[in-house]
Amino acid sequence: MTDDRRLLRLGVVVESEQELAALRGALLAARAGELAEMRRRGARHGFGYGSDSARESMTAEAAQAQRRWTMLDRLLRELDAAEDSSG
Repeated sequence: MTDDRRLLRLGVVVESEQELAALRGALLAARAGELAEMRRRGARHGFGYGSDSARESMTAEAAQAQRRWTMLDRLLRELDAAEDSSG
């Protein structure tokens, strides 16, 4: 397996405190949605719903939701760090 890690630098123009709050809120809402999806898929899998292939699909979908949640969490941490360093 290769190491595909890289550092992405993103720039976002924020014109007001209201826009900053809206960005943070959008990221929090997206992260909460991914967490709900992970839990829903995990519960369905844990309760044994569906066929073997359906459970495999649920496992893959839960893993993808976990990756999205992780990336949103990293974005939120970077947003917090940027706010701390600019204020």
